[in-house]
Amino acid sequence: MAPADGIDRRARGAAIEAAARACLLRAGLREIARNANYRGGELDLVMLDQDRGGDVLVFVEVRYRNTQAFGGGAVSVDARKRHKLVRAAQLFLLSHPRYANASCRFDVVEAGGDPQAPALRWLRDAFRADD
Repeated sequence: MAPADGIDRRARGAAIEAAARACLLRAGLREIARNANYRGGELDLVMLDQDRGGDVLVFVEVRYRNTQAFGGGAVSVDARKRHKLVRAAQLFLLSHPRYANASCRFDVVEAGGDPQAPALRWLRDAFRADD
């Protein structure tokens, strides 16, 4: 059954994550994983940034807001969400030992507007694991 607003949340989320992924690929990042689920958290995208003097493993959270009334997507990545993302990243590293010694970064891609063609804003190094 479709929601009252007629928007299928999963389809909207998939379209927005696909747009964010395409943006990051165009910027030169390489995809390692998508929708990596771990106990207590999910990593929307895991990318490899090889453009900054060495490999950096990038954990990307994609956040959509159809209005800026309560702040953008990055604002919604509160302390609780950051903790979940850090824990999921730790579990990713444990299950992928080849990246265990890589530098890591947490980015947020804010999306807004039309879910089929969202406006995107990429926030590199949006937060630190020890924040």
